[in-house]
Amino acid sequence: MPELPEVETVRRGLNQLTLNQEITGGDVLLDRTIAYPFSVGEFVDGIKKNAIITWHRCGKYLLAELAPSSSSPSSSSWLGVHLRMTGQLLWLHRDEPLHKHTRVRLFFGEQQELRFVDQRTFGKIWWVPPGVAVESIMTGLAKLAADPFSPEFTGEYLALKLKNRRRPIKTALLDQSVVAGLGNIYADEALFKSGILPETLCIDLQLKQIERLRTAIIQVLQTSIEAGGTTFSNFLSVKGVNGNYGGVAWVYNRAGEPCRVCGTPIQRIRLAGRSSHFCLQCQTLRGVRSGAGDAPPPVKN
Repeated sequence: MPELPEVETVRRGLNQLTLNQEITGGDVLLDRTIAYPFSVGEFVDGIKKNAIITWHRCGKYLLAELAPSSSSPSSSSWLGVHLRMTGQLLWLHRDEPLHKHTRVRLFFGEQQELRFVDQRTFGKIWWVPPGVAVESIMTGLAKLAADPFSPEFTGEYLALKLKNRRRPIKTALLDQSVVAGLGNIYADEALFKSGILPETLCIDLQLKQIERLRTAIIQVLQTSIEAGGTTFSNFLSVKGVNGNYGGVAWVYNRAGEPCRVCGTPIQRIRLAGRSSHFCLQCQTLRGVRSGAGDAPPPVKN
């Protein structure tokens, strides 16, 4: 947490609120939040007097293209953010009281600021200077698989990523070199919609099952984005709003509750150190269709 839908929700909010506004300064309250450069002073000096052209999302990473108004486009630099477990980017007025877990502040005009709040302190921020390849600094980007919403993410592509792997499909889906942006919540949800148990070995899956899984991944992620993501603990949008997908989740965080399709109690197990939620009736080792439709389930009372 946050996963692709939460990061995409943040990206869209940032593009609505922060574009074409000059960064007038910054304040780093926790030095280790800055992954690059290693000097906090160099980081602040680097981002100052730059305007944000646009925000991109690469898997669970956020990337802002920065351009100084006084220089040519070739002098553009990049601001990278990874929220990790508990990171939040909040667009606030500068008079707003500081949260005790505020780590970095970026100042803009009209007394506005973008605050990075991170309780667990695992989140990271990078400034990549002009002329430097982003992947050479943010090395995790080079290891990412195709984004689920990219044309490259086909059934054949996913089948190739899973080919001959003797590991549970749930564990494979959490690997960012297999699917970029997917995490524990939406892996459980996609496996339910595709009728596949989390313990099923990748090598045992047939192409039709993988095609169904690919479709389910896209559908689940799109549904969550439309709901503003999932908030079980820390996630907030840029405007401080909770995500609403948790109320309509098929299986995640619903252990012991009745399946929304067949009424069987949802099971929870530990798999490779992570919780996995599933329905024994709707999901089988052979990947029989679960019966979960394309429409979101009813909101939990």
